[in-house]
Amino acid sequence: MAAVLESVTVPRSSRFTASLYSSTKASSVLAFCSGQRFVSLPEFRGLKFHSSPLSRTSRPSASVSSRNAANSTRGRRIVSESQETALDVPAVTEETWKSLVLDSDLPVLVEFWASWCGPCRMIHPIIGELSKEYAGKMKCYKLNTDDCPPVATQYGIRSIPTIMIFKDGEKKDTVIGAVPKSTLTASIEKFL
Repeated sequence: MAAVLESVTVPRSSRFTASLYSSTKASSVLAFCSGQRFVSLPEFRGLKFHSSPLSRTSRPSASVSSRNAANSTRGRRIVSESQETALDVPAVTEETWKSLVLDSDLPVLVEFWASWCGPCRMIHPIIGELSKEYAGKMKCYKLNTDDCPPVATQYGIRSIPTIMIFKDGEKKDTVIGAVPKSTLTASIEKFL
């Protein structure tokens, strides 16, 4: 099973300056400059550069020699492409909850998540795969707990990601945390 790198953290101090280099294979290599020593990390697939303006206060302090090495990376950050490659699961809101989940003629899997939650981002691709595999047998939705707190409160969501399975308008099963696909599949199979 392959792991997906969600983020790379670069310390911001006068001793470390991040330099990002694109290889000829269109994959990324990350190198850290600490004085005269460079440390290269292995190639990462599924990552891309994203340009964004940095304010003067958010730029790392650097000596004059290391500033030249970092000039090409100012305003750039590394982001994961996994959200772009994952299958999109439709969102459910407080307004559509009853019609899409409770009144559904098929079993429904709902992922309770939030945009700031790392484990939620890890399980999104799995939910997308399940949505595709069980098309016609089950419906899959995601509910952002920050956008719909009344629904999250009604169902006692205290930890995310939480995956709930509904059948005939009733909550049948709950799985908490970023669990393997096999765990979710076993829960789903009980209600099909």
